[in-house]
Amino acid sequence: MPAASPSPRQHPAARALGRGDLRLLLLALLGQAPRHGYELIQQVGEMFMHVYVPSAGSVYPLLADFEKQRWVVAEADGGRRRYRITATGLAQLALHAAEVEAAQRRARERARAMAKASLPPPVRAAMQRLKKALVARNGRWQDADAEHVAALLDQAAAHAHGDAAKNRL
Repeated sequence: MPAASPSPRQHPAARALGRGDLRLLLLALLGQAPRHGYELIQQVGEMFMHVYVPSAGSVYPLLADFEKQRWVVAEADGGRRRYRITATGLAQLALHAAEVEAAQRRARERARAMAKASLPPPVRAAMQRLKKALVARNGRWQDADAEHVAALLDQAAAHAHGDAAKNRL
């Protein structure tokens, strides 16, 4: 049986977020809609395809600081706290819009790098070969070839998602 690839948290990779990026990402998410702390944690995790998920110990102190700065208010919601951005928080978001955009860009780039790094080496190598083969085609495709390659890629995607029993290659 082949050795399992290490989990993403076992990779000695660089930090997922730069200094201050989590603060900016959380404020931006709250600028979109009120959210619970756990919801914010999950949203950031989704940005990183769950390769990185911030800890409650990093998120809740930031939310407490946002409250102290009056950027958000915490409202009771069924025994939980829902954080809503205030006019002061929206002003901060507008003031730091360029920094927020840069943090979001860095998060997307880092998420992609972390996801690629967590792939097993044979999968990474196969993806490289696929990219080279697609570039070598230089846009010259017959409809039947394109459909066949698309079907094979769909099967590979289903297999990677764990639907192997239904979609044998």
